[in-house]
Amino acid sequence: MSIPHENLSHNRLFSTLAGLCGALAIVAYAGSAHSSWGQLTVIAPLLLAHAPALLVLSLIAPASSSARIGGALLFIGLALFCGSLFMLDVTGERLFPYSAPTGGTLMILGWLVVGLTGWFSKRR
Repeated sequence: MSIPHENLSHNRLFSTLAGLCGALAIVAYAGSAHSSWGQLTVIAPLLLAHAPALLVLSLIAPASSSARIGGALLFIGLALFCGSLFMLDVTGERLFPYSAPTGGTLMILGWLVVGLTGWFSKRR
């Protein structure tokens, strides 16, 4: 049994970001196995954990503006946190002052928004 394509609504941006996070996670895992960059071992699981979350949000986002906001907070936070740790490994400097804590805070807020979206969603 096939599902008609027109019934499959998704957010292309979030599904693309999910694929990017998954690919970068594998790159980070491979890099951590072959280099002395210690932060890659922190970055890889974060990216891999958020990839399926963004993929699920790509399916929820078309029907929920709060899911889109939560997904955006998750991705921006992930980019800031992981970007800061990566820059620290590569250059010895952070992306900008407080970029990692800002990213972590945005990820926490993103997860809270996602959770509240599920809690307050209307039943169909």
